Amino acid sequence: MLPLNTLKGQVAIITGGGTGLGRAMALEYSRLGAKLVLASRSQEHLEPTVKEITDSGGQAIGIVTDVRDPVQVDRMVHQTKEKFGGIDILINNAAGNFICKAEDLSPNGWRVVVDIVLNGSFYCSRAVGKEMIAQKRGGNILSILATYAWTGGPGTIHSAAAKAGVLSMTRTLAVEWAQYGIRVNAISPGAVETEGAGSKLWATPESRAKLLGKIPVGRMGTPQEVADAAAYLVSDYAKYINGENLVMDGGAWLGRGHLATQ
Repeated sequence: MLPLNTLKGQVAIITGGGTGLGRAMALEYSRLGAKLVLASRSQEHLEPTVKEITDSGGQAIGIVTDVRDPVQVDRMVHQTKEKFGGIDILINNAAGNFICKAEDLSPNGWRVVVDIVLNGSFYCSRAVGKEMIAQKRGGNILSILATYAWTGGPGTIHSAAAKAGVLSMTRTLAVEWAQYGIRVNAISPGAVETEGAGSKLWATPESRAKLLGKIPVGRMGTPQEVADAAAYLVSDYAKYINGENLVMDGGAWLGRGHLATQ
């Protein structure tokens, strides 16, 4: 656990920030002293987490944003600057996923997931990156991926392809923007105990047991574990880490198969 005030005074935007991993990261960043901007398409997803942070003495606002729309993304960045004066951290966490065989996937189903994951991550990174460059004080961009970005993910071809694109984007931006003091990294969680993922990828006792059999450490990860790593990577403790992808899957991808159930 990082010391209190590790992120004191820093302003962090977290897309998909009201639920699941986004909520866990928001709470941890607030504990460490950051000011939070949580973005989601749903106001209902934002309000409970914003309230939880402010009730505990932290600073947070929610901004309804569809990351697929660059106009809305630019507006979110502008509102963040108006509220907190600048931006130090961006977490690309907004995502979409569902199980579907490639031959059954509609063009619209492909488009929706790729728009959220790949295009949305670029729109947010571009808008925030331009602001960080103008601020001349550096910053951190962190994207939440998945191990099937490089192993492949039968049943999740749309998400796997999109996250592979974000991985490539991460490494490209890490090189391009290092000169501005901007570090760009990623985390690839494996199976994590969240309601959103559990309802889709391991919804039955049978699929859950099958999944656990592929994880060498014998359990799923927790949102707090991901939040701890996400805090470390944007902190000064990791200031020589750039262009990296931290895998957090209990060793599952090392020859034990993909995580998507079939």
